[in-house]
Amino acid sequence: MRITDYELFHAPPRWLFLKVETSDGTVGWGEPVVEGRARTVATAVEELFENYLLGEDPSRIEDHWQAMYRGGFYRGGPVLMSAIAGVDQALWDIKGKQFDAPVYELLGGPVRDRIRVYQWVGGDRPDDVADAAAEKVDAGFTALKMNAVPETKRVDSPAAVDAAADRLAAVREAVGDDVDVGVDFHGRVTKPMAKRLVAALEPHDPFFVEEPVLPEHNDALPEIASHTTTPIATGERMYSRWDFKEVFEDGSVDVIQPDLSHAGGITEVQKIAAMAEAYDVALAPHCPLGPVALAACVQVDAVAPNALIQEQSLDIHYNETSDVLDYLEDPSVFDYEDGHVDLPEGPGLGVEVDEDALAAAEDPDWHNPVWRHEDGGVAEW
Repeated sequence: MRITDYELFHAPPRWLFLKVETSDGTVGWGEPVVEGRARTVATAVEELFENYLLGEDPSRIEDHWQAMYRGGFYRGGPVLMSAIAGVDQALWDIKGKQFDAPVYELLGGPVRDRIRVYQWVGGDRPDDVADAAAEKVDAGFTALKMNAVPETKRVDSPAAVDAAADRLAAVREAVGDDVDVGVDFHGRVTKPMAKRLVAALEPHDPFFVEEPVLPEHNDALPEIASHTTTPIATGERMYSRWDFKEVFEDGSVDVIQPDLSHAGGITEVQKIAAMAEAYDVALAPHCPLGPVALAACVQVDAVAPNALIQEQSLDIHYNETSDVLDYLEDPSVFDYEDGHVDLPEGPGLGVEVDEDALAAAEDPDWHNPVWRHEDGGVAEW
């Protein structure tokens, strides 16, 4: 069996799908994308196929990963690693279909039957979060995540800190103590603000605080962690096991959040998860993306003993025109019950993509907004 062809599909709200075809008719799917840079990643995928993959045996997944990563003198970063990630997902999908087994069976078999999921509330600039949180809990979710702050100054006012604490307090009052509420800083704040915010939020028992500073400033995480007992989470903008080495070694992070469409795919994230287990760090894959990316995440969640919870994009604020189930032949594969999703039982990634829906989709050309402070300077989004 050989890789004979591939095709890329841009689809709303901001996704890129990859279809890989083989000489025996087997088809595999992946999601290679950087949100807002889909065209750039698509070009990288095309280069990978032309230089490394067309005509090759798709079963040699590790070897292909090594060639795609190490075959170029310049390596790593969001674009290349996301391109590799989508290819890797598709190759695992093909291998699972070859053996008529879910990918997790080929990775050693599941250590759980289902994985807990969380639901986003409140939007980019968090608003009306208490009512939204109560609504999602009524729908059966037992864990939520919200943005902590809108755009924030380098050293902001006491009122800004109080507003963040008040929002979380309102959510906690609305949902009670049986529901976990993660708080995402989205890298929007500086080290001095992060220290003040984690201390102010702690009385309201956040599940974790995510990306309290940009990954460029991960060296500040130990100091930030010293100001709170709340678990610290990060990793959505870290792209390989080498990017995670420092945060494991300095002991500052309790939850890692590699993205299966950004951090080298199933092959790489399984290795990152194993590294995390050695440092007593939990895994919670980042996934505000489409159904193929989510299916890939669940395959790793199935085999990682330290998997804690899974992000998913149903009703997330980015999905204004299309949602995570819209491109599936059978959306029931992601039915949520009691805040969990069962492991998919189908071969490969366990999802069947609705290719007609993809072919009919319009190119979304999505880019994240550029936020500015009141003085006109660019703010972190």
